[in-house]
Amino acid sequence: MSYYIIIGISMLVSWWVSSRLKSKFEYYSNVHLRNGLSGKEVAEKMLRDNGINNVQVISVPGQLTDHYNPADKTVNLSEGVYMQRNAAAAAVAAHECGHAVQHAVGYSMLNLRSKLVPVVNITSNLMQFILIAGIGIMAATRSIEDPNGNTAVLAIGVAMFAMTTLFAFVTLPVEYDASNRAMKWLKDTGTVTQEEFVGVQDSLKWAARTYVVAAIGSLAQLLYWGSLLLGGRRN
Repeated sequence: MSYYIIIGISMLVSWWVSSRLKSKFEYYSNVHLRNGLSGKEVAEKMLRDNGINNVQVISVPGQLTDHYNPADKTVNLSEGVYMQRNAAAAAVAAHECGHAVQHAVGYSMLNLRSKLVPVVNITSNLMQFILIAGIGIMAATRSIEDPNGNTAVLAIGVAMFAMTTLFAFVTLPVEYDASNRAMKWLKDTGTVTQEEFVGVQDSLKWAARTYVVAAIGSLAQLLYWGSLLLGGRRN
């Protein structure tokens, strides 16, 4: 029951933050840039101003599918952001270019996150099955001689979950730094007006909160599974 309460609270908070983010982007999508630049043009300008000439800005289908791909050095902007000429599009485009700048300067936390990606891709697909199996094995192997049961499999599952939680927390400074780089460039270069900058700042603030909620939710679940493991070993 405790686990479902944690999941429920995490999902509720995540839904609320995501809803706020969506409403913010819809609102600032109506704040049109006076310079008339599209998201694509904002991205290309930021890359040029930072001396980055080997990164391509491309359009990808979907909504909120924007990302920077360090493997092929592309800034991928969703169709709306790529074409639109408003504060929300400028915020997203500049943020993703912030990751390209991080890559170019060798930002340490981005490098760490990139190294964790292969491990997390494996653990995230397997850990739920291993955790459930670990609980079952621990319960099935309890006896008078061994009241704790076999906790080895559960320990592996908790370790795998810890990797995903670590990844979530490593992601936080990466995302905040990319947003800070974006806002600084947009403001210092005068690419957006003061009124438009308020929209950029507010949009990126709510986008960052989605990562905070994800990290806290992951930590809460890790503590739950960890308590089961330690409780089994104490009993």
